[in-house]
Amino acid sequence: MAARAAVVGPARAAAFQVLLRVFEDDAYADRALRSAATDLDARDRALAQRLAYGAVQRVRTLDHAIETLGRRRVARLDPPVRAALRLGAYQLGFVDGVPRYAAVNESVELVRSAGLERAVAFSNAVLRRLADGIGPLLDSLPKGGALEAALEHSYPDWVAETWWRDLGAQDALALMHAQNEKPEIVVRLVRGDVDGVADPEVPGAWHVDRIDDTALADGRIWPQSRASQLVGLAVGAVQGERVLDLCAAPGGKATMLAGDVTAVELNEGRARDLEGTVRKLGSTNVKVVVADGRALPPALDAFDRALVDAPCSGLGVLNQRPDLRWRAEPLPRLQLELLHAAAERTRPGGTIVYSVCTINADESEAVVDASRLDVDPSLAEEWPQFRHPRRPEFLQTLPHVHGTAGFFVARLRRPLTAPA
Repeated sequence: MAARAAVVGPARAAAFQVLLRVFEDDAYADRALRSAATDLDARDRALAQRLAYGAVQRVRTLDHAIETLGRRRVARLDPPVRAALRLGAYQLGFVDGVPRYAAVNESVELVRSAGLERAVAFSNAVLRRLADGIGPLLDSLPKGGALEAALEHSYPDWVAETWWRDLGAQDALALMHAQNEKPEIVVRLVRGDVDGVADPEVPGAWHVDRIDDTALADGRIWPQSRASQLVGLAVGAVQGERVLDLCAAPGGKATMLAGDVTAVELNEGRARDLEGTVRKLGSTNVKVVVADGRALPPALDAFDRALVDAPCSGLGVLNQRPDLRWRAEPLPRLQLELLHAAAERTRPGGTIVYSVCTINADESEAVVDASRLDVDPSLAEEWPQFRHPRRPEFLQTLPHVHGTAGFFVARLRRPLTAPA
């Protein structure tokens, strides 16, 4: 009698689909998970997310292990085989408490269920080698500089080199560790109360065990990291002022701002999401405008304050978006154009807050320096615990230091007179 095939649990099946979608279809991990986990209960969904996101994050290290122990180039494997081996390798190498037989047998069954019977024996052999050898292999990975760390902790070389340059080896390694861990769960309390613990440093931020779906649907809370909330607070908008938010979607920061707020978003779909956020949170002072922030309608002028939370590489939120490290790219030219555009639409003497959710000097202090705008040092005086480690006139939150997302924040002023 033929051996009975292993049954694939729903969580592993969903995680397998996420890996296929992310690496074969260039899908975003969160969207792929949302689709794959539609019918899962809370427990299975949590496991599917842990396995899928972890394997996406660690894929460079996993592929190294598969190629070393399996003696086959990952790029030459059939996509379902590649996804199944990555999923199995992640469980064997990085997840405590997963029985060896479950990681091996269910990964093999994923190959069989994909209709690749010819690859079942190969997959089984590779997974058994991984089960025996991935621990020693990971322990023996070379230590040293940025490139060795990039392989061990699964980052693109350029990210490791950037952090080595900007932070030094010790902090870069600590940051790599932090960005591979699960992020804290923090919400902004919009109104009412919340079951959690108030943050002692960022007013309005609450640490919670989970997102309360009812409170979110009612607009009483908004999921938002402490660092992101810090940006909104740094704007310092007050009633009676005209405020421009140049890159406003999805709306977390725009809905924090007082005054008459114009929230600009280029993408029409994201602008609709922004309008939904504004309605949900009851921010009647916020008006959404669909436009390119670099080419605003003439009537949008002479603002008292502006916020430029610019598109960036996102190197400060890699633990929140597992696939981002593989698609990230610096955007200093666009960032400088947006900062100049905001300054042009701000009255002389007005304030511009520039922020990016990254840890990369090329997109942060270098952009501010190139803007030739005046730096307002009072921001760092207000928030000394978040001072930039090299440029104390700015703020820089660091995941391994502050336990929140990595954001750069600068408060600038448009000169009262044009520079000569």
